[in-house]
Amino acid sequence: MPLKKPAEIQEMRPAGRFVAHVLSSLREHARLGMTTKDLDAHAHGLIDEAGARSVYLGYHPSFGAMPYPGVLCTSVNDHALHGLPSDRVLEDGDVLSIDFAAELNGWVCDSALTFQLGTQTPEAQRLIATTEQALDAGVAAALAGGRMGDVSAAIGRIGRDAGYGINGDFGGHGVGRTMHEDPHVPNLGRRGTGERLKPGLVIAIEPWFMAGGDGYEVDDDGWTIRTADGSLAAHAEHTVAVTRDGPVVLTARD
Repeated sequence: MPLKKPAEIQEMRPAGRFVAHVLSSLREHARLGMTTKDLDAHAHGLIDEAGARSVYLGYHPSFGAMPYPGVLCTSVNDHALHGLPSDRVLEDGDVLSIDFAAELNGWVCDSALTFQLGTQTPEAQRLIATTEQALDAGVAAALAGGRMGDVSAAIGRIGRDAGYGINGDFGGHGVGRTMHEDPHVPNLGRRGTGERLKPGLVIAIEPWFMAGGDGYEVDDDGWTIRTADGSLAAHAEHTVAVTRDGPVVLTARD
C-alpha cells in the first residue's frame, strides 16, 4: 500500500478543501428544473476558476463504453453510482448522489454526498442518514494499527442493521497522486482481517446502500450502475488519511 509522508498529507489538504467546496456549492446550486448537465457545467466552471484538473473527464477504463463525458458522477434515484451527466431534468423528490474528484497541485481527493430535492420523504431521508452514519463509522475505524476489515465491518454493520442492500463489488480505494490507488476498501468485511492500516495510508471510504436488495445492473453505457430492483440508492464518501493521531478527513465540508 502506498504511504504518504506527513508533509505529503499536508500537501493534499488544498485538494481536499477544493473538492469539499465544490460539493457544497453544488448542493446549494441544485434546483428543481435543472439538468444534471447544468450541475456538471457549474462544477466545470469551479475547476477552471481554481486551476484544478478533473480526473473524471476523459477517463476510460476497460468497462466504460466511452471515455467519461463529465466532471461529475450524477446518480438519480435508482442510479447508485457513476451516473452520467445528461439532459435529465431534476424533479420534486429526486434523490441525487454527486461524486466528485479533482487534482490540485498534483494531488487528488475524492468525495460524494447524497441529498433529496424538493419534498423530503421518510424513506429517502432514512437511507441518506444511514449512509452518512456508515461513512462516519468507517472513518472512526480507520485507526493506525487496525485492519482494513475493521473499516469494512463498521460500514457493513450499519447498513445491514438498517436492512439495506450492500454489494461488495464496488467500494473505496487508495487515493493520492492518482484517483485510484491500492488498496480496495470493501463495504462488507470482518473485523481483524485484511491489510494492516499504517500511518500515511490515504483512502477514499465510500459506502453506498440500496433500499432494496444487494443486486445491481450496469447500463449499456458501461458506466451507470443502478439497483436491480429499482429501489433508491445513496452514496457518501470522504478522503481520509490514517495518522498516528487518528483519522483525518481531508474532504470535510463545513
